[in-house]
Amino acid sequence: MFYSCTLQKTLKLIRAARRVHNSAVEVLTSPAPEETVTGSFGKFISEVKSEHLSSVVLHRSKRMVLDSIGVGLIGSTTEVFDVVLQHCKHMYGPDNISTVYGRRGVRLSPTLAAFVNGVATHSMDFDDTWHPATHPSGAVLPAVLALSDMMPASRKPSGLDFLLAFNVGIEIQGRLMRFSNEARNIPKRFHPPTVVGPMGSAAACARLLSLDPSQCSHALAIAASLAGAPMANAATQSKPLHIGNASRLGLEAALLASRGLEASPLVLDAVAGVAGFNAFYEDYVPQPLDSPHDGHAFLLEEQDMGFKRFPAHLGMHWVADAAASVHKLLVGAGPGKVSPHQVQDILLRVPLSKYINRPFPESEHEARHSFQFNACSALLDGEVTVKSFTPAAMSRPELHALLSRVRLEHPHDNPANFNLMYGEVQVMLVGGDTVNGRCDTFYGHWRNPLTNQSLRKKFRNNAEAVLPSAKVERLIEAVDDLDRLEDCKDLLSQLQ
Repeated sequence: MFYSCTLQKTLKLIRAARRVHNSAVEVLTSPAPEETVTGSFGKFISEVKSEHLSSVVLHRSKRMVLDSIGVGLIGSTTEVFDVVLQHCKHMYGPDNISTVYGRRGVRLSPTLAAFVNGVATHSMDFDDTWHPATHPSGAVLPAVLALSDMMPASRKPSGLDFLLAFNVGIEIQGRLMRFSNEARNIPKRFHPPTVVGPMGSAAACARLLSLDPSQCSHALAIAASLAGAPMANAATQSKPLHIGNASRLGLEAALLASRGLEASPLVLDAVAGVAGFNAFYEDYVPQPLDSPHDGHAFLLEEQDMGFKRFPAHLGMHWVADAAASVHKLLVGAGPGKVSPHQVQDILLRVPLSKYINRPFPESEHEARHSFQFNACSALLDGEVTVKSFTPAAMSRPELHALLSRVRLEHPHDNPANFNLMYGEVQVMLVGGDTVNGRCDTFYGHWRNPLTNQSLRKKFRNNAEAVLPSAKVERLIEAVDDLDRLEDCKDLLSQLQ
């Protein structure tokens, strides 16, 4: 009996010793935070300074801020925005803190303001686009504006701090998307702004809140738990919610992290057998982010942003420009329309992408995602504009006559990739002649960016839908001077 008891005690001690040993090995082999991908991102967000922003990055990011405000202002005139705003005002108690686009005297809590302003930004699919494909500004700017409104008057961020936070949010989105080749193509599963958008918003807000490296990492990890939406809701009224949620939930994640909420310290790392951020991309291969003190170059330095001339999915801009060139050949440089009686057949050579192949769109949201609609609108009118998506324009008999004559081809050399694709329009006339138009890089693409004059013209057209001209001009001045302002109150005041 004595030996039996002694043996049992000895076995228990051995087992306990093994557990302690194994635990010690795990602790010793677990990477330090600064050695992980997630830790490197948190460290970058916390330590990057405004002096790390080059003149090129400042110039390009101010153009993005201006354009995003403009599309948000005109977006506040849409039915989608109105529905969302009324919902927020009805379901939540008033909280007079953060400004709402296009609504004088209306203020919401910071997270709700980020939400409705994000919805406004994408409600017409008019916001900027990058490669790999996402809408970066709409996910970040509303959150940074709402958080700036939230800060006391004595602690408003400087214009440079504002731009730094904005650029951090853009940078994090771009870096995450470059960890996957799948992300470089037009998406099929997840809408990219719902995947990287909350991460960018969280990073920008964490930077503006001056969180420490650990808190910044936790903000990203919290945001990852709030990310992801399927592509099935593209071309519906729910798609703008994707941008609104990205902005709101990223801000929420940063605020929760600032209160001490923790999440996975390895959410951006590729951990075998455990899905982190790699759940969104099957070929995800992450790399640590360089320290801002070691000559880190922002992606915006290397690649400019794509700005849309009309409110539709980016892929539409290739076929619209190609069709407009055919219109010019048929009509000449002066005003005029192509008559359906002239046209026997229309062939579009475009990438294979199901959700933007919509032969007869029934709503403005479907029309914004239809190769056929945008090609025929440009062929008929010589251009696509905001008015092209009004009920009157969409219901024109001559437009429907052209739509009925469209065929699509998907050449092997035309991939569903915004950096490699092209749009080609071939029109066979009733007499048998054929007229061709092709666009490899539309005006507004990052390889062929809008001039400042064109960008400001777009901004004025959009902003004047809700603001008087004098205030629109002051907004242009405030954004242009943003990196020289002691605080961002001048910018915020022009939005009220």
